[in-house]
Amino acid sequence: MSVLAMTGLVAIGSFAAGMLGALTGLGGGMIIVPMLTLVFGVDIRYAIGASLISVIATSSGAAAAYVREGYTNIRIGMFLEVATTLGALGGAYIAGLISTSAIAVIFSLVLAYSAYRSFQPREEHSIDGPPDKWATRLRMDGTYPTAEGLQAYTVHAVPTGFSLMFLAGILSGLLGIGSGAVKVLAMDQAMRLPFKVSTTTSNFMIGVTAAASAGVYLHRGYIDPVLAFPVMLGVLAGALTGARVLAGAKVRALRTIFTVVIVFLAVEMAYKGLRGGI
Repeated sequence: MSVLAMTGLVAIGSFAAGMLGALTGLGGGMIIVPMLTLVFGVDIRYAIGASLISVIATSSGAAAAYVREGYTNIRIGMFLEVATTLGALGGAYIAGLISTSAIAVIFSLVLAYSAYRSFQPREEHSIDGPPDKWATRLRMDGTYPTAEGLQAYTVHAVPTGFSLMFLAGILSGLLGIGSGAVKVLAMDQAMRLPFKVSTTTSNFMIGVTAAASAGVYLHRGYIDPVLAFPVMLGVLAGALTGARVLAGAKVRALRTIFTVVIVFLAVEMAYKGLRGGI
């Protein structure tokens, strides 16, 4: 395959990954890394480096639209970003100490767990019960637009969400995924935010988290501009398209797409990692 053809295919695959990442809050990296390693045979550390650049592009492209439309909770995002940035620096350091096969197996476990947790049924609007005292003190409660008008919501379990965000940061630096899946699950399940608020706030956060760990990968020479450039352009175009589609999207459909894709990638990554093929 010529370099030009491979660049085109990488850009097309990145477009699809960016669109799905924007719709689900994954940030594209959850699909980019397996795609580059499993389909194109790229070394996983270079795939992670390109993925981190694409995650920054995804966040930049989609976050502005979500903030303007009133979905994103900026106060929650800025508060939780403290934990994810510290975790990302630690994860990027760990990535240089373990084998690529171990990274692939860890990646598959994260994918499988994310698929399991994301498809657990729960109510969309959790406005029952008193809000967390930290949420009240930091004025995190908010509203988001629905077909019936603005819907109010309260925030719960802030300390638990903050702890999970530190873990999300470690996984971001280690796997180059932006940890959108863990962030969405922490806000959706633990802090009981509406799903669309969780996904859009995750998109707002992942760029900062990825930038922290991308600096470490750049210092180690794992960011190749020839690979990162088409990935970044494809993901950015996909993220902008996904942001336009989100307002009319069905939450159950998003969860179904999310689960099917990452289960498939989890099986492939585990198989390749255990065989030592990555």
